[in-house]
Amino acid sequence: MPTSPLVQLWSYISKDPVQRTSVLKASSFSFLNKIFDIAPEGLIGLAVDVVVRKESSFLASLGVSDVFHQLLILGGLTLFIWASESLFEYLYSIEWRNLAQTIQHRLRIDGYDHIQGLDMAFFENQSTGALLTILNDDINQLERFLDGGVNEVIQVTTSVLVIGAIFFWLSPQVAAFALIPMPLILWGAFYFQKRLRPLYADVRASVSTLGGALSNNVTGIATIKSYVTEKRESENIASLSSQYRHKNAAAIRTSSAFIPLIRMFILAGFVTTLIYGGYLTTSGALAVGSYSALVFLTQRLLWPLTRLAQTVDLYERAMASTDRVLSLLRIESKIVSGDKTLLLADNIENSNPRTPACRADIEFHNVSFSYDTSVPVLRNFSLAIPAGTSTAFVGTTGSGKTTLVKLLMRFYEPTQGSLCIGGTSIKEYSLDSLRKAIGFVSQDVFLLHGTVLENICYGTDRPGLEDAIAAAKIAEAHDFILQLPQGYQTIVGERGQKLSGGQRQRISIARAILKDPAILILDEATSAVDNETEAAIQRSIQKIVIGRTTIIIAHRLSTIRSCDSICVLENGEITERGTHDELLAHGKQYALLWRVQTGVVGENGERHLAHE
Repeated sequence: MPTSPLVQLWSYISKDPVQRTSVLKASSFSFLNKIFDIAPEGLIGLAVDVVVRKESSFLASLGVSDVFHQLLILGGLTLFIWASESLFEYLYSIEWRNLAQTIQHRLRIDGYDHIQGLDMAFFENQSTGALLTILNDDINQLERFLDGGVNEVIQVTTSVLVIGAIFFWLSPQVAAFALIPMPLILWGAFYFQKRLRPLYADVRASVSTLGGALSNNVTGIATIKSYVTEKRESENIASLSSQYRHKNAAAIRTSSAFIPLIRMFILAGFVTTLIYGGYLTTSGALAVGSYSALVFLTQRLLWPLTRLAQTVDLYERAMASTDRVLSLLRIESKIVSGDKTLLLADNIENSNPRTPACRADIEFHNVSFSYDTSVPVLRNFSLAIPAGTSTAFVGTTGSGKTTLVKLLMRFYEPTQGSLCIGGTSIKEYSLDSLRKAIGFVSQDVFLLHGTVLENICYGTDRPGLEDAIAAAKIAEAHDFILQLPQGYQTIVGERGQKLSGGQRQRISIARAILKDPAILILDEATSAVDNETEAAIQRSIQKIVIGRTTIIIAHRLSTIRSCDSICVLENGEITERGTHDELLAHGKQYALLWRVQTGVVGENGERHLAHE
């Protein structure tokens, strides 16, 4: 039987001794606050008893016979009780609110850290908006419950137990009749809780879908505008928002029926106390003070139960969110980090070839891989890339070029076969040391919403401006950076949207240069830039590949002419391999691609147009 979300939440909270102690303190404050909150009704009964019975009152039986002195005692007790009730209300409010903020913070950080550790296959099957909904809206929903809902549950429970005990102590007969509605009220609460749980699960799923659509549309706003599909997307968002509204409406209809039903049960208990208790009092079987206390306590006991509807509603929303958050934390990555450290990078000032002990030889041994159970992307792929050499991969889309890079960086695991660096399987290296040894420049450049300097220094140990400038000069980015409004302090915008594609690419190259990796991967680094920028990037590449093991993926063959080895891939297998000149001499697929891209006249006399 699956564990309830509440039990899972407590298990999560109690892992931290400080938070476990905070829960116990907050619960104690809530309990004591409710005890002192109930006490004034008892004082009313004692006051009535003093006024009616005078020297024969309950307080007189304790040794205080003077009526005035009895009233003074009641006044002092009233001051003490009200002060204590206010004090504990302050304390539980502070404790619960701080605890809610702390758990919210911890859950969000744990959730984000956990997501970062998951393999790339997880992200390809998840909506970004859905993940953001869990990390934001779901955690906020739980925070709202911890902020007020838990205290309400504790106080209602305290009221039922304490007032019920007082009832039976003062008059078991009245208690027996007055508390008859209690099981019905509790049954109603659990009945509605059971009905609400699946409804709120649907609500959370619906808001997740809506959040995913909104995130996707904001990210792709340029495409939406260029294809003039604003109206269509607005209608889609309106439809998803309407579905969310209807899901909420179903939950609202169910939760709203709770209060009217509970009120009828409460009315029955109050009327019973009023009539039957009054009868016992007039017949002398029940003291007037006790009767007064019972009438007031009945309201204190039963009327707060009307808030069970809101509490149950808040609880079910929170538990639906809790289940989603903790389910996310239970997802395990398929990529397990090794325990060896891969030490390949030298200091940035060192341009000498790396020592043999740290040379980055890369070997693929009979590697096969598929993203699902369909046709494999790689088939028994084997290749040795000597340290300090540059190897390029070309081929049609889907031939497996980028997949090789993803496997080398352990974004995915091979279906079979192995990859080694320096003669050791990459599975034995820690993920941190493996990826720190690799510099990755992708065609899909990611820039932070920060300054140019922050983006160049991203992933390094915060080197100074001079180091960043040196890297930017090698990447031929320094000149255009100086022309920006604030130079290296210019904010580039989200994902670098204030810069051109070529500028973003050169900043990403400067970032890789500053990292000074032993292994450099360039994945279509010039695919989306103009000829001038391509020439600049080529000059940069010629400088930074020296002394490094370099892998270049390219469609533009002009960028890989000087590579030590060029591999042509087709359906996950190497069909040709050699230098640029050797492959041209073979006159096969590579030679054909070269003629097409350069516009060189073919053997049959026609002129091929250059294209990508």
